[in-house]
Amino acid sequence: MKNHWTHLQGIWKLIVLLFLVIVTFSYAMFQGGFVSWFLFYSFLPFAFYGLALAFYSLTDIEVERVLVKKEFNAGETLKAEVRLSRRIAFPLFYIVIEDCLGESLAFSRQQKQAKTFLTPGFRRELSFQYTIDEMPRGEHALKAIRVKTGDPLGLIEKEQRIAADDKVIVYPAFEELIYRPLENHYDQGMTASKERVQRDTSMAIGIREYQPGDRFSWINWKATAKRNDIMTKQFEQRQSHDVFIMMDCAPEGRFEIIVSFTASIIRAILRKGAQVGLISSSDERAAFPIRGGEVQQQQLFYHLAKVRDASPVMLDRILETETFLTQQNVTIMLVTAQLTKQLIERAGYFAQRKSSVVLFLIKNEKESPSQNELTLKAAATARGIRVVMIHNGLFKEAFSEVNR
Repeated sequence: MKNHWTHLQGIWKLIVLLFLVIVTFSYAMFQGGFVSWFLFYSFLPFAFYGLALAFYSLTDIEVERVLVKKEFNAGETLKAEVRLSRRIAFPLFYIVIEDCLGESLAFSRQQKQAKTFLTPGFRRELSFQYTIDEMPRGEHALKAIRVKTGDPLGLIEKEQRIAADDKVIVYPAFEELIYRPLENHYDQGMTASKERVQRDTSMAIGIREYQPGDRFSWINWKATAKRNDIMTKQFEQRQSHDVFIMMDCAPEGRFEIIVSFTASIIRAILRKGAQVGLISSSDERAAFPIRGGEVQQQQLFYHLAKVRDASPVMLDRILETETFLTQQNVTIMLVTAQLTKQLIERAGYFAQRKSSVVLFLIKNEKESPSQNELTLKAAATARGIRVVMIHNGLFKEAFSEVNR
């Protein structure tokens, strides 16, 4: 419908241009004199240019978007260059080029720099550069570049939207943390170990398929040759350092801080040599099994780049459905900005089954806890749950607080 209306509008403007030519010619014929003929001949170049422009096709134009890189961390700057080339050197009085950034970048800082006004004349190749500061987290699609031109009098205008598909992924911002694995002593509470996580490789209890993060020395070559697939030894673990993180995806103004902190602890855990899994429930549930290595970090960060605060239920309801966690000897970390009685009761269920449960309560910078939150924190401690308040910009204190 829009294209049909644009086509009719172009025909109408062409009719108006021809009508003006006829009017100025009739005025010169009937009025006579130098002024009337001067007016007619002065208008003719604009009329001829407008007629020529009406038949000039913008499909002759080719565009290219050049990005310095396509993967960013939140807060970094995107630098891009738009290049335009034409096969025919038709003189253009002006041209407006706009990179259509899409809804996800519509409110970004300096978004207006993605649009420029140029006077190409007979030039066949044009280009301009723009930047977007503080890229927001997410997967952003750049689908098209809009080109618009017209005649000096504004009677004839032409516009073309040229496809130019690119995708930019912006991973969540993170801070460098030092992760201290928690060791569960049921009669003394939880303590933190500063040593790098090591598996007990003194006794192999079986074999399994190779997983990213397994060491070369763990490979069982005899089983590998027999099954024609890489098999590794499975060792007995006297103390599990595996971590399962549950991230609250309910609508919340501090959701970006939640995502950033989750990314920070995932990176810290994997760099320590431990393994980590993640559960999030936004508009749909996403669960990543416990694994280690760079591949795991890449998968989790990609998920965190796209996750949204669109969960229809609270975290305690989600925790209630994840009964498989009771069967694993893991540390459970809950990341949320809303501390409720129901959440503490549900987390206490896991704490009673010999699991280490740590609840990270996310706060804005310099935001103080309410009296109700302090009361709930005391109740959580009585149930064996550590509640650690994390302020934006102070992520480094996370595990030093746990160790207290």
